[in-house]
Amino acid sequence: MNLDKSTKRIAKRVKKGFQGYPQISLQYFGATEGSASEVVVSFIAEEGGKAQDQKLTSDSDVRKDETIQTTLLKIIERAEAKTVLEVLGTSVIK
Repeated sequence: MNLDKSTKRIAKRVKKGFQGYPQISLQYFGATEGSASEVVVSFIAEEGGKAQDQKLTSDSDVRKDETIQTTLLKIIERAEAKTVLEVLGTSVIK
């Protein structure tokens, strides 16, 4: 799947807002606010449940990495996530 297609599909899921559980949250981290070198995917199966985290990293910007964006979409689909949340911006790693 190409980068543009997977990015749009993820954005569409995020735009829907909270739809229930299971829930997946995406948070981007990088050396600067303009470049994200890693993304943390948090999965919560049910309300009050403990989050399971998975980190994906890249030498380039993960938001522009076709492999990582396609992987994120597959994680969302396989988890049958009803809600997909995305933390806006990039958190700076110090």
